[in-house]
Amino acid sequence: MNPELVQVMRGGALESIHRGTLAIVDSGGATVCAVGDVQRPVFPRSAVKVLQALPLVASGAADAFGLTDEELALACASHNAEPRHVAAAASMLVKAGLDDAALECGAHWPSNEAAHRELARLVREPGPLHNNCSGKHSGFVCLGCLMARAQGRDARAFVRGYVEPDHPVMREVTAALQATTGFDLARAPTGIDGCSIPTYGIPLKNLATAFARVGTGMGLSAEHAAAARRLRAAVAKAPFFVAGSGRFDTRVMERLGERVFCKVGAEGVFCASLPEQGLGVAIKIDDGNNARAAEVVMAAVIEAMVRLERDERAFVHTLSDVTLKNWNGIEVGALQATPPLRQALSAV
Repeated sequence: MNPELVQVMRGGALESIHRGTLAIVDSGGATVCAVGDVQRPVFPRSAVKVLQALPLVASGAADAFGLTDEELALACASHNAEPRHVAAAASMLVKAGLDDAALECGAHWPSNEAAHRELARLVREPGPLHNNCSGKHSGFVCLGCLMARAQGRDARAFVRGYVEPDHPVMREVTAALQATTGFDLARAPTGIDGCSIPTYGIPLKNLATAFARVGTGMGLSAEHAAAARRLRAAVAKAPFFVAGSGRFDTRVMERLGERVFCKVGAEGVFCASLPEQGLGVAIKIDDGNNARAAEVVMAAVIEAMVRLERDERAFVHTLSDVTLKNWNGIEVGALQATPPLRQALSAV
């Protein structure tokens, strides 16, 4: 059984716990900190979008279509579908000569309440641009359009079915995932992600290794290393586009810039690069909880591992030791990294 990483307190008493796993690894694959079973394969979900975006840049597609920092950040995003997110995804497609009919991610309502309410007020149904993965998929479409151009083929016809494992676009994306993690995906558990692309079960240690490599470039091809630098810089310049208003990833990267690249995924997965330390981080919460657990663990890691000024440390601490209030604004408890987790991190 994996250890307790996060505890929920109410009235001074323990109310709930969240168990999970944490791996912190350097770019050579050496383990710096391991809590729980870091060798068990997990589906990384949206936490690996920066890895999936590497071919977009490495192929030359980002330059060929003149993608901005905001658009590159969106290619790494699980966004709120706020108006600027939707507009950036649409812009990427226009630059490639297509429209949202090319997207195969499906549609859902914006996760941001204001954006959701505005869409409903306009009596409009959500479309694929509102999908939180529309930036990633627009990046896939741009990559496919460049491939089609090189082969003298019709772009719309070429990109059709790009979510399938054997499509040329998805083969490039999967190759980047394998190269960065160093894990043989041919022997990995496989599934279909929420946005319809393949997802692979990868040990947490390998995911952390990939993010250490993204932060340092070590262990990557020259093309992937350059792409990783560009994507991290884009996200640091435009952190709103990687998540959105009020979201952990955006808030942390707005405050800390290129010192942290972090990306949440579904079902309690969270990954990060800490470039100054040359480290990668991967977290999996057993019960799949993000806001109440994975974010708290990531904040505790950042608090322990990253160079922070006093005000920055106070900010991050509010994310690793969260005051809970009820609907009347009365303080009722706390959401905290457990003492054993903090001890493990302090020993690094």
